[in-house]
Amino acid sequence: MPTFLHIDTAGETATIAISKRQQLLAIEQNVVSNTHASFVQIAIKRILQELNLSMQEIDAIVVTMGPGSYTGLRVGLSSAKGIAYALQKPLIGLSTLELLSELASTHEVVIKHPETVQIFSMIDAKRMEVFGAIYKADKTLLIDSQSIILDDTYLINLLKKGPLLCIGNGATKAKELTNHPDLYFSEKSYGINELIKLANAKWEIKDFEDIAYSKPAYLKDFYQVPPKIS
Repeated sequence: MPTFLHIDTAGETATIAISKRQQLLAIEQNVVSNTHASFVQIAIKRILQELNLSMQEIDAIVVTMGPGSYTGLRVGLSSAKGIAYALQKPLIGLSTLELLSELASTHEVVIKHPETVQIFSMIDAKRMEVFGAIYKADKTLLIDSQSIILDDTYLINLLKKGPLLCIGNGATKAKELTNHPDLYFSEKSYGINELIKLANAKWEIKDFEDIAYSKPAYLKDFYQVPPKIS
């Protein structure tokens, strides 16, 4: 079974971890989002030393591709690509929205309504906008990843097709829009267990990223306010 180096800087908390045989060996996290860039390389070095493991013993680099923080995604993917290229190891990219859908698989509404439930993975994108994708309980994609402006009409139209579980840090926004008996919410985020599970699934089918051409799933253009001219 493979040994993975996991790099997740898509959100407010950055995670560096090592897993082997689908088991977590070590993990470090950083909760100060504007220091993810300096945290990543230091954490990788420290965690390898802790396990007495060399970089060459890593079988693949696993990285979250987004959507998420523009700067965080850029930091994580550039680090992962650099390591994968230097070691000539596979790069495994994971969608943060798919990771949320994996987390949702243990929710009681998904277990109760496996045939009809819709899983709405959503990440806060400011105001009433989310980065979202909708899945069936078996992970079949119903609506692909996109930037979505939430309103009550959008949610009600989805609810016509069956129960809806909104999961992720964008779920609070949906909660404010409508009160419906088939609308459920979970503001939990995915963790290292979901990263390990999906990374191993991709390893099994050799679903690897092209190191030269892979890029983050930003879903919308980054806009930076221009400096004021005095």
